[in-house]
Amino acid sequence: MSLPTLNERAQHLLKALVERYISEGVPVGSRTLSQATPFSLSAATIRGVMADLEDLGLIHSPHTSAGRVPTIQGYRLFINQLLTMRNLDTRQVDLLSGELLQARGSRQQLVETASQMLSQLTRFTGLVTLPRREHTRLTRIEFIPLSGQRVLAILVMDDGEVQNRVLPVTRGYSASELRQFGALLSKLLAGQEARRVRETLLAEMDKARSDLNELMREAILLTEQALGDTPPAPDLVISGQSNLVGLGDITNLARMKRLFEAFETKRDILHLLDQVERAEGVQIFIGGESGYDPLHEYSLVTAPYREQGRVVGYLGIIGPTRMPYDQVIPLVDITARLLGEALNPAGTPQES
Repeated sequence: MSLPTLNERAQHLLKALVERYISEGVPVGSRTLSQATPFSLSAATIRGVMADLEDLGLIHSPHTSAGRVPTIQGYRLFINQLLTMRNLDTRQVDLLSGELLQARGSRQQLVETASQMLSQLTRFTGLVTLPRREHTRLTRIEFIPLSGQRVLAILVMDDGEVQNRVLPVTRGYSASELRQFGALLSKLLAGQEARRVRETLLAEMDKARSDLNELMREAILLTEQALGDTPPAPDLVISGQSNLVGLGDITNLARMKRLFEAFETKRDILHLLDQVERAEGVQIFIGGESGYDPLHEYSLVTAPYREQGRVVGYLGIIGPTRMPYDQVIPLVDITARLLGEALNPAGTPQES
């Protein structure tokens, strides 16, 4: 989007107008602006500047009153050139850090906590993509006998995640047999990337099918069952959808319904987040900038988070275009940093 160049007086008036509208949610008139500008300007002069800003497409009148509200282009110029970031409340940062620290050890719980905290602290909708798992490696497999011809399979990953699955089996296994299974499979598969474990199992069976003893064959089949029965974790965790209901800024109920349907399927939201995959730092989509119609009356503020120096996911919030960007942007940024720190082993440096 090409943004116009404004003189100092127009910048001050636009900044004051956007800030007042974000704060109060009602169209801003020239009399209100005259009290918010450092310049000694008459109401007539302010009306003239407002007319110029309207001609430039930065503000508009939502109805016949004299008040004006920012357009998407006005918000964009405000954010890019005029926004003054607010210092984060240390109590919020401490709360966020403490909650993530408590969730440390489980990637799923960390992501859920980050999403919930973003929603709680902004009172909008928080969303966090699950970390990519391309390079996660298996470190250990264990099997524990249960009652009723069932076996508990435990898969331990190098990132600390533990997956547990209860498997029905065709015969009872002793604890000794299952310990042997775990030792055999751990030796065979330890260090394998999680996404390639099944390939390794199938290749091992094809390569030496006739030479495999019965114990090894049963161990492989049991592990294949454990892997095949493990449902994929959700790719996106969304919290606080109901926070968007009843916002005075949102007037298109059909669009809101489509957004809530998108929250249910998650596919379109994930596709939208894919657009920022190669971007660094906080990214802001205002209204129609996202190209996604259900977000036409909303803004999306996102940031990447890292694990061991690599971007592995994105988080952010969805809220009305009339949101306090000076608070939301630094909060999204610090949440991404703290989530990355919680995912990283102690001493692993984080890239800025």
